[in-house]
Amino acid sequence: MMSQRARAARAVVIALAAGSLALTACSKNEGGKAGKDTKEDQKEAAVQSKAVAYADAAGSTGPAEDVPGARPGGTITVYQEAGLSHLDPGQIYVADSGQVANLLFRRLTQFQEDDQGNVTVAGDLATDSGKPSEGGRTWTFTLKEGVKDENGNPLTSADIRHTVERQYAKFIFDGPTYLQTWLSGTDYRKALPGGGYDGKHLPASVLDTPDDKTVVFHFDQPRPDLPQTLALPGYAVVPAKGDTKERYEKKPVATGPYKIAENKAGKNLKLVRNTHWDPKTDSVRHQYVDGFDIRFGVTESTQTKRLIADEGDNKNAIQLTRGVDATQIQDVIKNPDVNKRTVRGYQPYVMSLTFNLDRVKDKKVREAAAYAVNSKSLIAGEGGAYGGDVAPNLFAPTLPGYEPAYDPYGRLKTPQGNLAKAKEILKDLPAAAKRLVFAYANSEIGQRRKVAVEDALSKAGFDVIAKEVDAASYYEQIGKLDNPYDIYITGWGQDWPSPGTVVTPIYDGSQVFDGSSNYAHVKDPKVDALIKKALTQEPAEAAKTWKEAHHYLLENIIPAAPLWYAKKFQLSGSNVGGGRYSTVSSLIDINRLYLKS
Repeated sequence: MMSQRARAARAVVIALAAGSLALTACSKNEGGKAGKDTKEDQKEAAVQSKAVAYADAAGSTGPAEDVPGARPGGTITVYQEAGLSHLDPGQIYVADSGQVANLLFRRLTQFQEDDQGNVTVAGDLATDSGKPSEGGRTWTFTLKEGVKDENGNPLTSADIRHTVERQYAKFIFDGPTYLQTWLSGTDYRKALPGGGYDGKHLPASVLDTPDDKTVVFHFDQPRPDLPQTLALPGYAVVPAKGDTKERYEKKPVATGPYKIAENKAGKNLKLVRNTHWDPKTDSVRHQYVDGFDIRFGVTESTQTKRLIADEGDNKNAIQLTRGVDATQIQDVIKNPDVNKRTVRGYQPYVMSLTFNLDRVKDKKVREAAAYAVNSKSLIAGEGGAYGGDVAPNLFAPTLPGYEPAYDPYGRLKTPQGNLAKAKEILKDLPAAAKRLVFAYANSEIGQRRKVAVEDALSKAGFDVIAKEVDAASYYEQIGKLDNPYDIYITGWGQDWPSPGTVVTPIYDGSQVFDGSSNYAHVKDPKVDALIKKALTQEPAEAAKTWKEAHHYLLENIIPAAPLWYAKKFQLSGSNVGGGRYSTVSSLIDINRLYLKS
């Protein structure tokens, strides 16, 4: 069997456009020292960004390399505080659902990583990472033999076409939009308003399926990032048979190693083996355990207490997306037997206080709030140095183009906030302008963030009205254009390592609609022009353009106040094996877990 390292060696390294230079990676994670030294953490995140490699057929062939010591059997208990945001692949764009999607769903391509942080884009349902032609304007994918869904139905090119076309339907509103806009423009829904359900399809000049095994994408300009785009969970295949449209959320059809056996909303989600998954077709996933029992409503502090105690089922448990509770971090790191059960690493997320520009129209108000916020207290609530670092700007250390010295609000010098500056800006503004409605998630971490934001802004002279939002639907609620909130904390990380996957989805004026990630509702001609320019430039020139857009946003618009760069510090039970930090999910690598006994 070909080793993971050999697969990477045989991968095809390609020239990339639009600044897509690297995939973030970190060194082998064995519960190391991350979290103690901010500069070293950021240096590691930057230095270990590696050039993207696209795998050939050999690098995309399963089975995945065995995890040393792995054995079959047992059920892993998974703790999660809030319910999952979505189970329909087309709607998946946040970490909780993304983790579960790795177990349930497959896509044309996938990210493949090893213990050294090497990450490759390999074929998942496709035989390889895709074959470009016409200078990258056309991409051809051939489906693997023997791939079936949970019902035993073979997956064909018709299922890929269906998956793409259903993204045009109005009920799909919360997932990525890269592929649709690349194929049909920013008003892509007009190109196929029925989403393919009415028998109408995209023309073959856009999406062609000449036979059951071949899928051809045609673009109006080179799209060298397509293999990375198609690796997003939001583009996982939805078989035409079994698609129940809006009701698909409740019982999606699995194509990965596990399928849903029981789904009690807000209570638990039980996954069992998918007997139609063939490991010979999958170069990433494993099927060591019999299943996963995902239990919702378990707070972060309770998760941590149970996992530290390590009794009964807790020995077989992991955290899904939350981490070690901030108040219990010392209990973990000072106990060697507990500390060795942790995984940790730098995440790509920049956490920000985002302004709804439709409601907070006065730039002075946004500027004052940007100076007032207290990154120090917010980070303390995340776990201190183990939970995050002060963010002076909107580009994370994991992103090409990161500028550690770019600090327009003096965040590094005054991480506790500059109240004097904020008060000076606010002094002549009317009381109505200082009233801010703040949406926060009704979770433990959401409550801590609420207290820190409310305290800092109130001290600066703002009148903060805090409004609780259900944690499971938090991003859906703030993603509504007509939402009733002025400010909210959001986190965004690159979809792949290009500034274009940060600036474009959250600040492109064409992305202002319900369900969009442009939570600030930025519509600025200069920003749009810079985005358009960067997307057509070679990497070196594009990097300059993305930098210009970044500076313009923070200095001239102020759509958000950067708060902190996120880190993750997670704990597992002593009987869980195979745990490591995934640089793809920025969480525990759920694809390779097993139970030791």
